[in-house]
Amino acid sequence: MSPYASKKNQGALHKGLPGQLIGFSRRDFLKGSAGAVFGLCLGSLIGGCGGSSNSNPTFPVLVFTDVHFNPFYDPTLFPYLKAADPEQWTTIFQGSGITAPSVWGEDANYPLLALALAGIKRNVRASRMVIFTGDILGHYFSTKFYALNGSNDQIAMQAFTDKTIAFFTKQVRAAVGTVPIMFVLGNADSYSLILPPDANFFGSTAGFYYSQFLQSAADQSTFLATFNSGGYYSAEPEEMNLVVIGLNTYEFSQPFGILFSTEIDTQLAWLDATLASAQARGKKVWLLMHVPPGALYPNCVMTNGQLTTTKMMWYAQHQTKFLNILAKYPGLITFTLGAHTHMDEYRIMLPGITMEITPGITPYFNNNPAFKIFTFSESTLMATDYTILNYDLASAPPIFSDYYTFSTVYFMQGFLNMNRMELCPLLRTDSWVQTKYRERYYSGHATSNTFNPIPDENWPIYWAGIGNMDETSFVTAVNTY
Repeated sequence: MSPYASKKNQGALHKGLPGQLIGFSRRDFLKGSAGAVFGLCLGSLIGGCGGSSNSNPTFPVLVFTDVHFNPFYDPTLFPYLKAADPEQWTTIFQGSGITAPSVWGEDANYPLLALALAGIKRNVRASRMVIFTGDILGHYFSTKFYALNGSNDQIAMQAFTDKTIAFFTKQVRAAVGTVPIMFVLGNADSYSLILPPDANFFGSTAGFYYSQFLQSAADQSTFLATFNSGGYYSAEPEEMNLVVIGLNTYEFSQPFGILFSTEIDTQLAWLDATLASAQARGKKVWLLMHVPPGALYPNCVMTNGQLTTTKMMWYAQHQTKFLNILAKYPGLITFTLGAHTHMDEYRIMLPGITMEITPGITPYFNNNPAFKIFTFSESTLMATDYTILNYDLASAPPIFSDYYTFSTVYFMQGFLNMNRMELCPLLRTDSWVQTKYRERYYSGHATSNTFNPIPDENWPIYWAGIGNMDETSFVTAVNTY
């Protein structure tokens, strides 16, 4: 039996490890915890939040991301798709001789998209909303279009891109019913291979995102004002006392952050003002983004136990400004979602603010397709648990199936963000807990003769990246693991 459940581990956080990992002493950690979140959950620093959420009603929210839909998977369909309206695409795809879902290393074809949407439809149930954290379009979308089109006709490519987004958003709407769909743009959601989405893309696609996704959850004119200018927005779902903020963080990332400094400053000023407004009105906030802060794990390389190559997601100056803004509002942000890595992971951005990252539907990076259903406390709007459903490509089942539930695997009850902070030091000290996490990182695509999800020599990178958002602390944590 793992020592994880023993009393000696109940004080693991009492040593201050998570605070040190993210550049905070334990004294700073406790000081910054004076807000409502930590007032509710301070006991979890020692032994978990206990039954705090169990005495309150809960509700589910389904989250999916990184579909990277590839409408070019069957090249024989291309001329028909190009000539047809998006409403006719389903019939065209169903006429393809390719009926098996995509395999590891490929973007999502229509059979996989249909399986995923069928799974979402079966499991949306009582979700107050559905959340999609970006990347509708497949990798190298425009390049594949030009190859099949026989010319680099940019206008035709943009028209086909718009039809793909229209098709996708309508398919998702049909699957989830009437609930609002909160979303963010991904790095692939663009007309360009080398630049983030721009004003041209925003203006052409805003109507699809509003009419098919947000609907009445956001004021249309307010949404269009910010989305058309920068790809970000806020929404307030009915009867939830909640502000959902969807950021455009691809502009923050390398190598684009230098090019878009003015736009980033404008977005961050808007974020600050939106958080201040939510706080003044007694609202809670859920924060959504695609590209997360912190390290880009696959581009960090270790040699002889030391980190020799480092790659961070965002430019440091943008990340610092962003985290400083969040730190001004302790207890306000009760849930944060990221994406982009396609993996089942999380990151501790600040004390009390952990980011959940949902695995992708695409198996492009060798993960099994998956999505999550989070459980939330009605009274606090904080997540208390999640269940992940996956599609095991090795066995090719007929449907997405339950894979695991966080509380069942890790034996933790209470608020998820506090449990995540408690889990971080255990992932270093407890081999049993570490194994559970590493086995699930690729959504069930486990070690085989041809695939090793996280080799032992690289594990310090993945562990350190959970709680160290800046490059200096990340490198130090890896090299002193």
